[in-house]
Amino acid sequence: MMDKIFRFDFIQNNDLLMVVALIFGILVFATVLFFILGKLKPQANLSELKARTKSWWFMATLFIGATLINATISYIAIGLLSFFAFREMYSVLDFRGSDRRAIFWAFLSIPIQYYLAYIGWYGAYIIFIPVVMFLFLPMRLVLKGDTDNIIQSMSKLHWVLMLTVFGISHMAYLLSLKEIPGFDAGGRGLLLFLVFLTEINDVMQFTWGKLLGRHKIVPKVSPNKTWEGFIGGIISTTIIGYFLAFLTPLTPMQATFVSFMLAISGFIGDIVMSSVKRDIGIKDMGNTIPGHGGVLDRIDSLAYTAPVFFHLVYYMAY
Repeated sequence: MMDKIFRFDFIQNNDLLMVVALIFGILVFATVLFFILGKLKPQANLSELKARTKSWWFMATLFIGATLINATISYIAIGLLSFFAFREMYSVLDFRGSDRRAIFWAFLSIPIQYYLAYIGWYGAYIIFIPVVMFLFLPMRLVLKGDTDNIIQSMSKLHWVLMLTVFGISHMAYLLSLKEIPGFDAGGRGLLLFLVFLTEINDVMQFTWGKLLGRHKIVPKVSPNKTWEGFIGGIISTTIIGYFLAFLTPLTPMQATFVSFMLAISGFIGDIVMSSVKRDIGIKDMGNTIPGHGGVLDRIDSLAYTAPVFFHLVYYMAY
């Protein structure tokens, strides 16, 4: 019974085990370090560092869990991330009362998108939201007969769907990629690589920004983002990605390039969501995770890095 739920073959893959141990080792080290620093220097402002570490614990547990449990449950778990992220976004945007039916259909598209990822039907998966829902949702809005601000509703609804469902669903499709001879880590290794690099990039950009940050990049959007942090994060993430190439079917140089692109796209995802929150006038997208904001606050970078990573790997290796 248990072997139908959990993937015990995971413990036989030394590469995956090594990365999992590395991830949790870093988390334990960071947690203990910030606790000691807090005791030694009570005046030090470590709240943001502690919040980011706690967020990383949540993300690591969730996605490593997705590599351990039954494949079907993994798709459902990632699909639920899309569901909560979509709900958070539409709840903070100013949709009209007449948009409810279209929003209902947008919600229904989530299980369809993830089912297409589950069965690995790439042709249907890749066009369902960008094409099918793009054409269908405006029609549903028009049928309601309310044309006031309808362009805003069309734009916002499809953008939210692309960000929270289409973008994030690429993580699920990684688990459906066909096996490549000699590449034992498979989709689970790719998922770990993506999540770890995205999160370590966020941590590295923040750390380098705190240590060396002087020159702001977009002060009106995210005052804490600096060129020093951005460049330091890119260099650090790219180097780490080179040494984790064994989690992918890529050559070390290809993995280095992909890591470089992940660092840039992760930064873009972060500041895009920061600009949205500033426009709305909120700090967090929701309170789904008590004390840490909403789901989308934790995976905003992944919504950008997942499709970039998927299509680069798909082009280079599949």
